Amino acid sequence: MKAEIIAVGTELLLGDILNTNAQYLSKELAALGISVYYQSVVGDNETRLFNALQEAFEKSDMVIATGGLGPTKDDLTKEVGAKYFNKELVLDEESLNSIESFFKRMCKDMPESNKKQAMLPKGCIILKNNNGTAPGCIIEEGGKTLILLPGPPKEAVPMFEESVKPYLKKFSEGILISKVLRTFGLGESSMAEKVGDIINRENPTVAPYAKDNEAILRITAKGKDEEEAKKLISQTEKEIRNILGDYIYGEGDITLEYVVAEMLVHKNITVATAESCTGGLIAATLVNYPGVSSIFTHGVVTYANEAKVQLLGVKNETLEKYGAVSEQTAKEMAEGIVRISGARIGISVTGIAGPGGGTKEKPVGLVYAGMCIDGEVKAKKLNLTGDRQKVRTRTVMTVLDWLRRELKEISE
Repeated sequence: MKAEIIAVGTELLLGDILNTNAQYLSKELAALGISVYYQSVVGDNETRLFNALQEAFEKSDMVIATGGLGPTKDDLTKEVGAKYFNKELVLDEESLNSIESFFKRMCKDMPESNKKQAMLPKGCIILKNNNGTAPGCIIEEGGKTLILLPGPPKEAVPMFEESVKPYLKKFSEGILISKVLRTFGLGESSMAEKVGDIINRENPTVAPYAKDNEAILRITAKGKDEEEAKKLISQTEKEIRNILGDYIYGEGDITLEYVVAEMLVHKNITVATAESCTGGLIAATLVNYPGVSSIFTHGVVTYANEAKVQLLGVKNETLEKYGAVSEQTAKEMAEGIVRISGARIGISVTGIAGPGGGTKEKPVGLVYAGMCIDGEVKAKKLNLTGDRQKVRTRTVMTVLDWLRRELKEISE
């Protein structure tokens, strides 16, 4: 079974809203074993939408369209779908009652235009909308299937889960299951090279992706049932972990800061931060984790040299001899934040985020990070590229990954 996704709406073409429906539907269809080879976006135009349907059904057995089911004149998806299959639009009393009830709950009178939403292709399967006014529908004809869903994700997603997914299970050819492994410290190409032999296999398939300063691997297995697919994934995952080791920090949608904060909380290890070039971004990232207050004690931004001296006790001689952006200053900052906070771990960063301020000896992107753990002080030199925000974000990720690796060596 091959399916195509069509997103309808001029606002999508103009970039006014993000097409999250296509992403959601692609994942769901893949999990059901239904292949999606094409996606398209069409504006609110009858001729172009009709042509898009025609072209889609030449390539695919099923088309799922989202959007264009509203009450206004430019909402044409249902009308075009009915025209394509030569179906008459008829009033569905149950849908009309549902729309009227929706407005009553809102203590509003139903506009006459909303009656249009209850006009549905004759003989279609009607999909109830429990979160809005536009019912969806399924048209089956000549071995082709058209599924129409509303555009707003808060309506489209529940309708798919409640009505479309059960309907589609009869078309499933086995089952597809995916698992994501998240890595940091490896580029996409380096990671792909390390696991090259595994990537070339057909089942499970392994695909590398670069995403937001990290690289991920998606393992996708096809099996006759969930148990078989999961077993295939487990075997491949074990091989990948043996190759990549500590580069892998998590699975699924988990974030690096979540992993690090959870380790700190689980081991009951307190931490404090002293930041210069990142301007408090490490602290702000850590506090994304709910419950971090049990281990995060202080977050200090010491941008000026005077602040480094007054608040953290960095020596004037250190700044004069080595400069603010130096291993020595980073170490003293880490020691200083431990001293004033009483935390077990102190983290510091000092660097040149740009776009100005760099020299030949100390270019933009040069960052020093310091870490003081149980009195032992370490430092890292980072040479980063990109604009100001990328340097700052990359610094945060690198420091958190360094902390993650250090925490693995600390017994509970």
